[in-house]
Amino acid sequence: GKHTVNLDNKVADVTVKPFTLEMGIRFELHVTISGKKINISEIPELLIPEDWMRDKLELNFYKSEQGGGGEVENVNYDKRSRTAVITFLRPG
Repeated sequence: GKHTVNLDNKVADVTVKPFTLEMGIRFELHVTISGKKINISEIPELLIPEDWMRDKLELNFYKSEQGGGGEVENVNYDKRSRTAVITFLRPG
């Protein structure tokens, strides 16, 4: 729909339009699970900054519908070895 937005004492009329996001990259991870930590190996090499990869890993394992994830305490990602350790706040 149409909206009016006030920006720095100026009014702008804007129209909201849907758009399609591009398909993300799908890849397979090899995971070893313990009580509070998950060890991940064989993470594919992607041409993205390391902090983006940490964010992607955290978001993937934060989603509880994705195989029993939960709130993430820490993501330790090593680009050279293509491994990561996800630490959760609570065991489960």
